[in-house]
Amino acid sequence: MSHNEHTPLLTTVHVVPPPPRYRHSTLRRFCTIALATSLIVVVAIFLIPIKWLPHRSWDDGWSSDEARPASQGMAYRELQEILLETPNQAKVREWSHYYTSGPHLAGKNLTQALWTREKWQEFGVQDSNIVAYDVYLNYPLDHRLALLESRQKSAGDQVAGKDYDIKYECKLEEDVLHGHPAMNSGPRVPTFHAYSANGDVTAQYVYVNFGTFWDFDDLVKANVSLEGKIAIVKYGRGFRGLKIKRAQELGMVGVLIYSDPQEDGDITEQNGYKTYPDGPARNPSSVQRGSVDFVTLGPGDPTTPGYPSKPGVPRQDPSDTIPSIPSLPISYQDALPLLQALNGHGPQASKFNEYWQGGGLGYKNVSYNIGPSPSSLKLNLMNKQEYVTRPIWNVIGIINGSLADEVVILGNHRDAWIAGGAADPNSGSAALNEVVRSFGLALEKGWKPLRTIVFASWDGEEYNLLGSTEWVEEYLPWLSNAAVAYLNVDIACMGSGFVVAASPLLHRAIYDATSMIQSPNQTVPGQTVRDTWDGYIKTIGSGSDFTAFQDFAGVPSADMAYRRTAQNPVYHYHSNYDSFHWMEEFGDTHWQYHLTMAKLWALIAVSLIENPIIHFRATDYAKALASYVQKTKAKADNSQKFDGTSSESSTTGQHHQAAFLSLEAAVERLHNATVRFDRQAAAVQQRVQRGDIPWWEWWQKVKLSIEVKKVNDGYKYLERQFLYEDGLDGRSWFKHVVFAPGRWTGYAGATLPGLTEAVEDRNATGVEVSFRWQFFLFPLCVFSTR
Repeated sequence: MSHNEHTPLLTTVHVVPPPPRYRHSTLRRFCTIALATSLIVVVAIFLIPIKWLPHRSWDDGWSSDEARPASQGMAYRELQEILLETPNQAKVREWSHYYTSGPHLAGKNLTQALWTREKWQEFGVQDSNIVAYDVYLNYPLDHRLALLESRQKSAGDQVAGKDYDIKYECKLEEDVLHGHPAMNSGPRVPTFHAYSANGDVTAQYVYVNFGTFWDFDDLVKANVSLEGKIAIVKYGRGFRGLKIKRAQELGMVGVLIYSDPQEDGDITEQNGYKTYPDGPARNPSSVQRGSVDFVTLGPGDPTTPGYPSKPGVPRQDPSDTIPSIPSLPISYQDALPLLQALNGHGPQASKFNEYWQGGGLGYKNVSYNIGPSPSSLKLNLMNKQEYVTRPIWNVIGIINGSLADEVVILGNHRDAWIAGGAADPNSGSAALNEVVRSFGLALEKGWKPLRTIVFASWDGEEYNLLGSTEWVEEYLPWLSNAAVAYLNVDIACMGSGFVVAASPLLHRAIYDATSMIQSPNQTVPGQTVRDTWDGYIKTIGSGSDFTAFQDFAGVPSADMAYRRTAQNPVYHYHSNYDSFHWMEEFGDTHWQYHLTMAKLWALIAVSLIENPIIHFRATDYAKALASYVQKTKAKADNSQKFDGTSSESSTTGQHHQAAFLSLEAAVERLHNATVRFDRQAAAVQQRVQRGDIPWWEWWQKVKLSIEVKKVNDGYKYLERQFLYEDGLDGRSWFKHVVFAPGRWTGYAGATLPGLTEAVEDRNATGVEVSFRWQFFLFPLCVFSTR
């Protein structure tokens, strides 16, 4: 065809496909895809165990007969040395001086929260943040306490009226100690009770000993008139708020609480010791502030029970959980004229049972008469508080570990009642800073933890464990899934006696760590903390930030402190005299107890963080349960309701004895299961420690990683098996059926509380219900350890 201007520029060209380069190309393509996929699957299978199985270099541990922990980035022994050698005297003193240099009430210490966060970030814990909650608080506005004596006055032809003279006006403040650095010369927090009721009452008054439930019961049985009276009570033998609760229930109109030298042992002015600041005895003007909420009904913000106090949340009426009558804390200096005025009125305390004996003011002309005071002698008690809802600030620092779903938490509260707080809480705050600094140095040297670590500086503990409780309530789902343990230090040092309360699951870690650290009060060179301590671990109750973890979330918890012994100087609890000066002159003169606590805290934590198998022993829990059941059974045997003394109670008593036999059998089954489980855990840890599975036996690695995960889940969730969703009778916030604060003690722990309380109340229905709890929960625990 000839080409011209009409010829199309594009034409269709027919192209014949080239012949295939290879025969069977479709088959080759299929084979290529299949082989590539197989390679990816094989690589994935080899990598899967890495997610669970800790591939680490292993180093020496605690003993040669058990599998030993290792650390990623450094040998475990090197990590231990960092934690033992980093804390030093100059630093812990510096932190103590900072925290005690001014008032830091809950909701009024934002500057300290910001400083703490910045310090932790400087130490290497970059993920440190402030977590705020809006909580219901009170602050003091005014108060007055006066002893009034009536006088008759003529009114001409009018009927004679009655008027009063002021016989004694209480100071209601502590003496300023001139000439002592940082001793109350600056801003001071007035003496007051948190959550105390506003009121102005004038009434006769009665001395009620320590104001325990049983003290009040003794007075009722003795026909002492209580209704309409003001109670004067000694601190001790129970939580202060429960003293007011019982007085309120019996119709009393106000409560005064003072610190009697009776609680100071031999270190008293009567025995020749000079009073602080010139000596170790109690300063007569010292006052113990504190909260008077009804702590055994539940901690946290009383207007948001069971849920976090965030802005805009609904608020409940707190009237059932805080007092409705006014109260004041006073010094024994102010209590003296009031007690002396009771001399000769009513029976003497010495005529009552052994719990009424004693009293440290006899040498001051106090005969400890009960009263009531005559109608001509009354007290005027005025208490004025401002109630507000305002923010508090927790500081939360996080070091992410290889395992995000296994977390160890360390906490101390930062707020205090006064400008000082050198022991409570800031000895713990200073120790915590050294723990954080030590772990930060390990991070700097290349270490990465196996488990995630959370550090917490709580606010609002003094009011009602506010900061920790609100945080636990907010993060409960995460804690239920991930929390391994919570380690609390409120007071690191107020004396030389080591005291610890803990869940039985933590006993092993505590004994191991105390056996590794030199004691600060050795009587023989080289003694460890374990050598100088009697080894007794108390049951965990309440009174500090472990409460929400243990009793609400079911996280195994421990609380440690060096507390006052009979030979130590008197500690001025919640007083202005809990100062930096007292600590350096009388409390911990060389700061060695602070350092020991920091090291011990860190070592217990790292044993829980770094062991491939969580450093628990389930058998310890079963043994503890057996002892708790026996204790409750003995109480039931002594109860008139169940001892078969009448034909009517005989059948009931026999029924409950049979139920105890069944309960003992359930505990025995749990014990057998935990023995098997601990044996299995030890075997798995030894296999991990050997690390002798060849790389080509990848299925063995997968199997071992699954076993590690299963064992750790068994340990992690064991404590949670004892949670009862509906809570304890009459105080549903507490979910744990094994541990709770005693109803009328508060701080002291009660074991098997539902059952114990029903027995104490001689409540057959309550006993029956509680037995059903145990029968339901104990088999669950057996199942969880299989």
